[in-house]
Parts: sequence; C-alpha cells; structure tokens
Amino acid sequence: MQKVPLTARGAEKLRAELQQLKSVARPTVIKAIAEARAHGDLKENAEYHAAREQQSFIEGRIGEIDAKLAAAQIIDVTTVNAHGRVVFGTTVDLINIETGEAVSYQIVGEDEADIKQNLVSITSPIARALIGKLKGDTILVRAPSGNIEYEISDARYV
Repeated sequence: MQKVPLTARGAEKLRAELQQLKSVARPTVIKAIAEARAHGDLKENAEYHAAREQQSFIEGRIGEIDAKLAAAQIIDVTTVNAHGRVVFGTTVDLINIETGEAVSYQIVGEDEADIKQNLVSITSPIARALIGKLKGDTILVRAPSGNIEYEISDARYV
C-alpha cells in the first residue's frame, strides 16, 4: 500500500471525526432505526429508510477514514527543518510580483486541502511549483486562470 503524506494536525482531525462517528453518530442512527422499526411496516416507513441510508453513509465514512489513517505517512511539520527549503507541510509566504499582494499557504495532503483556510494540496499547481524552492526564489504558477509569478518571502515550519 502506498503511503500518503498527512500532517500531524490533519491526522488528529481525522481521528477526532472517526471518534465522533463511532461514539455519537453511529449510536444515534442505531437508536433511530430501532424507533422506526417500532412503527410497523418497514416497506412504507420513510423514517426507517432514511435512518438506514444515514447508517450506510456513517459506516462508509468510518471505513474511509480508517483506510486513510492506515495509509498515512504522518509528518510532524514542527520537527522538520529543511533550512528554508519548501517541503511538505511548509507554510509559505508569497508576494504576487504583478500586484504586490501577499498570501500564505501551507502545503498539506490531498485530504487536508482547504483553500478557504489557505491549505493547498501537495498535488496542486502552486504546491508543485513551490516544492524544493528557497526563500527569495521566484516561481511561476501555471493556474487555470493563467500564469502567476510569485516571490517566496518566507518558508516556515509551524
């Protein structure tokens, strides 16, 4: 099985979701199924079918998270010191050369990516352009909206 990189924070979030699914969501849906069964005929019981569908979703998500954690190579970013080089987990401060706009991104695993929180996937165009570069380097990001040139103003391991 191929290992998939995951930050320690991302692994902790997955473990918390797994714990919530197993200790809260699963018992709740089992109780809902039991209550719906008590209402009689299951063929025309919408509550029963909805609860069974929810149970199927929960069990599927539990299996998915278990598989992700089993395949994860958990990397604690705070212990990495790549001497200013951009590697997995690095938080990178960038300056758009054309507009002067500053932005920060952390390079994370695919399952952790959330652009709203400035977490970009290791497979994204910007992360691929950044990996291996140093503070002060300029990069060209080939994005769907066009090419964007950035200067790396800082690389942090937080």
